[in-house]
Order: sequence, then C-alpha cells, then structure tokens
Amino acid sequence: MASNELGRSTSPYLRQHAGNPVHWREWSEEVFAEARERDVPVFLSVGYSACHWCHVMAHESFEDEATAAYLNENFVCVKVDREERPDVDAIYMQATVAMTGQGGWPMSVFLTPAAEPFFCGTYFPAEPRHGMATFRQVLESLVTAWRTKRADIDKVGRSVVDQLGARTAAGEGAIDEATLKKAAALLRADFDPVDAGFGRAPKFPPSMVLDFLLRHHRRTGSAEALAMVTQTCERMARGGMYDQLAGGFARYSVDGQWVVPHFEKMLYDNALLLDVYTQWWAVTEEPLAERIATETADFLLAELRTPEGGFASALDADTEGEEGRYYVWTPAELHDLLGDDADWVIDLCEVTGTFEHGTSVLQLRRDPDDLARWQNARTVLREARRARTYPGRDDKVVAAWNGLAITALARAGVVLGKPAYVEAAVAAAELIREVHLDQAGILHRTSRDGAVGSAHGVLEDYAAYAQACLTLVGVTGDSAWLDLAQTLLDRVLEQFVADGIFYDTAGDAEALVWRPQDATDNASPSGVSLAAEAFTTLASVTGSARYEAAAEQALQLSVAIAERAPRFAGRALAVAETLAAGPLEIAIVGESPELLAVALKNAPWGTAIATGPAGSNVPLLAGRGLAGDHPAAFVCQKFTCRLPVVLPEDLRRELTSRD
Repeated sequence: MASNELGRSTSPYLRQHAGNPVHWREWSEEVFAEARERDVPVFLSVGYSACHWCHVMAHESFEDEATAAYLNENFVCVKVDREERPDVDAIYMQATVAMTGQGGWPMSVFLTPAAEPFFCGTYFPAEPRHGMATFRQVLESLVTAWRTKRADIDKVGRSVVDQLGARTAAGEGAIDEATLKKAAALLRADFDPVDAGFGRAPKFPPSMVLDFLLRHHRRTGSAEALAMVTQTCERMARGGMYDQLAGGFARYSVDGQWVVPHFEKMLYDNALLLDVYTQWWAVTEEPLAERIATETADFLLAELRTPEGGFASALDADTEGEEGRYYVWTPAELHDLLGDDADWVIDLCEVTGTFEHGTSVLQLRRDPDDLARWQNARTVLREARRARTYPGRDDKVVAAWNGLAITALARAGVVLGKPAYVEAAVAAAELIREVHLDQAGILHRTSRDGAVGSAHGVLEDYAAYAQACLTLVGVTGDSAWLDLAQTLLDRVLEQFVADGIFYDTAGDAEALVWRPQDATDNASPSGVSLAAEAFTTLASVTGSARYEAAAEQALQLSVAIAERAPRFAGRALAVAETLAAGPLEIAIVGESPELLAVALKNAPWGTAIATGPAGSNVPLLAGRGLAGDHPAAFVCQKFTCRLPVVLPEDLRRELTSRD
C-alpha cells in the first residue's frame, strides 16, 4: 500500500495523523491480508485525540520521514482510535498489561498476520531516555527477530491468545447486603483521610464509588459513607482538577492533593461527576454541590455540545504544543488583568507556581470572602482566556458517553429546576436515535458532523443509551423512549449474552482474536454493570421477570470484583444498592413537575420513575389514574402500590419516612 488512508476517517484522532508520512491504514481484514501477502508483521498504534503522550510520539516518530520509511518498508501500519473501537483497544490492552505489567496510551502492539500479539508497549521515545529503548531500536530488533526467529514469534502470539482468550466462567452468588457492607468497609480502609479520594497519586475522580457510597448512605444512614463522599467531592471541586473559571473536570490529578490535573476534559468524566454532584446535593443540599453540578452541566452545554445536538468526546490537554497552556496563569498575567485585585486573587487561588515554568492552575480551597469581587475577577479571567488558543475538540459523538450525559442532564434538569438541561438531554437522545440506529436495529458507536461511523456499538453503548431512554420515560412522559429501550435491551439479550456471560461485543459483530468481556468499572462503567442498571430499570417499569433475571445475571459477573476490589466495581455496587433499597418504582399519572422533582430528589438514586397520562401504555402506569382531577404519584414495589398522593410534601414524607 503506498499511501496514508486516514483522511477518509470519521475519527478526529485518525484524521490528526492523515498527514503523517507513515502509510497508516484503518483496522480491517484487508490489513492482515496485506501482511500475509508481504509476510511482514502489523504495527498497531492505539490512542485517542486528547492523549498528550500520543501527540508526543506522533511528533517525535510518526512525523519523522526516516522512521516512517522504515515502518512502511517493514510493517503494515494500523491506527486505531480507542474511543471508536473499544473492542480492539480492550483485547490488546489486556495483552499489553499481561506482557509488560502496565498499560496506557499510546499503545504500541506488534501483531502477526493472524492478529496475534507478540510484542507490546506504550510510548517509545525517539531518543534514549531513562533507560528506555528508542522506538527505532525496538523496530530494528523486531524486524531482525521476524526474519530469524519467526517460529518463536508465532508461538508467542498463539500462546497469548490461548491464555487471555480463555472464557471467564459465569459468576456465582449475588452482591447482597453483606457484600455492600463489606465493600463500604474496604473503601474506608483505602480512603485518604488527609486529601480524600482513594489510593495514591495519580488520583482519578472515583465517580462510581461515590455514587455507591451515596446510595449506601441513603439506605443505611452510614455517616462514614457520606463523610467520604463529602470530603472527596469538596477536595475535587476546590482543587486544580476542576476548572474554576468555566466549570468542568479534567481527567485526573497527577498528585495526591488534587492540585495539578492532566488537563484533558472527557465527556464521560463530566457526565458521571454531574450525576454525583446532583445526587450529593439531593442528599445534603450542600451549596457547593449545587454550584458544581450547575457549572458542570453548563460546561457540557457550552463547550461539548455539537451543532447536531450531541456531545463531543473530549477537549485536548495541549494547545500550541504545551500541556495545560490554555488553563494556567502567572502572577504577572493576573496583575496585568486584575490590577488592585490581583494580590487578593493570587492568594485566594494559590497562584504559587504549582505547575511548570512558574505557572499555576487556579484553585479555590475556600469560599471567597467577597463573592462579588471574585465573580468580577472570574469574568475578567475567563474573557482573557478566550483570547488564547482553544484546546482541540474531539467532536465525534460516542453513543455510550452521550447516554451517560443524557441520564445525568435529565436528572439534574429536574432536581435543580433547569429545564434547559432536560431539553439538551432529549436533543442528544434524538440524535442517537436518528443517526446511530440503523434500520436493522444495530446501534453504531460513533458519528461526526451528523454522519454515522462504521463501527458497531459495544455493550456499553446499548446499555448506557437504553438507560438514558428509560430516564427520559420518567422525565418527559414520552412512552416511545420505553419502546426504544426495550428494543435495545432485547438485542443485548440476543447478541451479547451466551452461556450466562455478557460479552462486550455482539455475536454478529466482527470476530477478533478473542471476544472481550470485562466487568471492571474503571474510568467509565463496564458494559455489564451498565447492562445490570438498564435491565433493573426496565424490569421495574415493565414488571418483566425476564429482564429482572437478566439484571441479576449481569450483576453476578461483578461479585468477585465487588468482594475483593470495590474501587473497581462502583457502578455494580450502586445498582446493587438500588436493588437492596427495594427496588422502588414511582408512577406519576398526569403532568406534575413538582411531584416529579420530589420523586427524583428523595427516592433512592436509580429508582425507576414513569410519568404519563391516564391510560398510558407504560406497564407501570397501567390501571392507575388521576386522583379526582389531580395528578397522582404512586410509590410501588414489584407493581404493588401504596395509596396515591397528590401533594409534593406528602410524596416527600412517604419517600423519606420509608421503613
């Protein structure tokens, strides 16, 4: 092949590499056919648009003519956007971790023409550094081995596939109340009592763990669980990982004190954190929670929303070749912009050289003693920052992450009294329905500029979007969202489940060297825990024993992780808490924003809610009517309902005084 093919891609990340002299190809069977024909290995490079070290390796190696020529001569080169093809990323990251003990991006994997990995790594420098082999040294060694030790290479590749592709047995048992109590205790042991969060640096926002702990507190009254949430949410929101000028969270903190972020902003992080801060406010009415939830939602709408109504994937960490340049400040810059207020802001925001070259990220460790003064300074700095080069935006729309955003915005819109958030949630859901879902009922993972990508959705796409649709059933009263959710989850049962195991890829999807399955909740929820959540909600709205059994089956796959490493089972534990709290169902007949707001704010988070007119075809609403001429709310469990209530304060009392 004599050219770089990435210019035709719908992925912004791949298009960033369209000008490389490397003859990049997209992932396809043709790649491996060419490798077989030329008898050369495949070089697989996996990354994503907002990845700092991906950009570094691209500049050092992939833009270098000599390195590119060597790659083109000796390898078939493939670029994969991990956000577009999480299935490809998952299996080769599993191999990378198994073979090297660590993983990350860029991921650099060398494959046989049978797609079997025989050498793995991440970032390789162009020049010797810290004892690391250079990228060229790695390439030359592998070419020599390919020519002289081919049988050994093939043996290694087959062995990796045989070992890592072995099917995990279906789980046993359940995440019961004892497991939930044990998980909370294990998290307490792992909690940082000084700086909050869990474990050591780097610290990632533990969104799903916080969700679990909030639900656990609501069910059990655990003050310890709530304290962990309060301390962590406050430290994250007041540190440099949170954008104090425009809202939104960076991907993680490089230190243990939440001061210096890795500056990329991801849609999934902000969607998950929006839901956490909304729930934190619902539980505590803490003013900081309300402010951060509102600012995070406003960030999603202002900076990640696409013209088509969806939400873009990420903002880059780098501008003008420097990480964090858009976000950091020097004291001199603040003096130039703020005049007499500069020293006050420097002290308030701890502008003390916390980052590189004497710059600082802004923190807000305490509330300002003069709020009007701070708001004025904030406006001045935000406007000045807009004159800087804006970070690159990966504007592809990912179905799963938009599903998370739709759910979070819909809940926040109701609980915080912000109808614009609900409108944005509906618009994004409509975009996924109209663009990503084809006539055969297959959900595609990505779109860009309103054009759908070719990659089929994985389990997290179906489950997160189905849950979003079910959330909209309650928030909008439109039963069409229930029909769509049921269609999506029926396909999950047909194509993603075999012998009691939920796989991350569909049975009719492209076959890879093994079929990925991972129940771990990491930076974003696993597909199977999202499926457990969606099936739990669908069972509550429909009364279907089939969907209830599917939810239980999905949760079984997380039992072992929940018992041993609850930090990596946060969403599964949160779903189990919803089940342990009932699960409840709330039916609201007739239009009553007041009853809906009380229901969402005061019921256990994740409770299934359905709204609609009398005579609705939603099963939870069937046979239930108005109370006289008034909208009525019914609190139910397994479709057995208490007497209807019409006053918001009565519904609040019913939900908060529940035995």
